[in-house]
Amino acid sequence: MQDEPTRQLPETAPSARLGGVLKPLAVLDLAISKIEAAILAIGVLLMATMSVGNIFGRFLFGQSIYFAEEVNQFLIILITFIGIGYAARMGRHIRMSAIYDALPDRARKALMVVISLVTAAAMFVLAYYAYVYVAGVYATGRVSSSLQIPFYITQIWVPFGFVITGIQYVMTAVVNLTKPDVYLSSSIVDSYDDPGEQV
Repeated sequence: MQDEPTRQLPETAPSARLGGVLKPLAVLDLAISKIEAAILAIGVLLMATMSVGNIFGRFLFGQSIYFAEEVNQFLIILITFIGIGYAARMGRHIRMSAIYDALPDRARKALMVVISLVTAAAMFVLAYYAYVYVAGVYATGRVSSSLQIPFYITQIWVPFGFVITGIQYVMTAVVNLTKPDVYLSSSIVDSYDDPGEQV
């Protein structure tokens, strides 16, 4: 099965995509992408280090790192909810595109704007409910069993991730409204050229 046909713009493209009054969105996108990349890289490295360290501890010293499973659970939440924003930026979310692919460019662009705005609205609604949940957890004063970390700190990434993803979908809608090509995200052009070809 062939990969979805997409092209990515060069790294220097954010300000080129969104200029004028929309330039603050480009700056915001660049800042968010740097933060996401750092969080995801550090999170994955910590998870790998914790897992390997736990294995060595168990087999060499006969004792596991008592907080390893708890830390890995926290990191899974972090990576998952920061990762959804990254997936939205790269146009990598699962799409049902049979009808979309059959449409002409103008209709695909209009549909992409509608899909992006509806998805952004859904992300912001989920962020609100996630915030309400985290506030409820904060009010209970629950702490983790091993490290005694306040449980709400580990859950704060959930609304944050939904907000980042919502911003990405808003930017996708804006780029589709202001640029001639059809964009799957604010940096990925929907194209039937060879995947990986840069614009």
